[in-house]
Amino acid sequence: MTQLLLLIVALLALGHMQPGRSEFKRCWKGQGACRTYCTRQETYLHMCPDASLCCLPYGSRPLSSKPEYV
Repeated sequence: MTQLLLLIVALLALGHMQPGRSEFKRCWKGQGACRTYCTRQETYLHMCPDASLCCLPYGSRPLSSKPEYV
């Protein structure tokens, strides 16, 4: 009986946790990753919903039709 109660408590606790780790969240059509910092081989594109950076590898950065202002 105590094992059944322990199992129920464990399942309830797991149900309230967020799935996965935030550093592996994907952004920009699945091409980028949401991280706190981008690596040297990546560039910053925009902010993810959790306020982290959307990091894209240099080869997959979209070409902008508008000129970027520095």
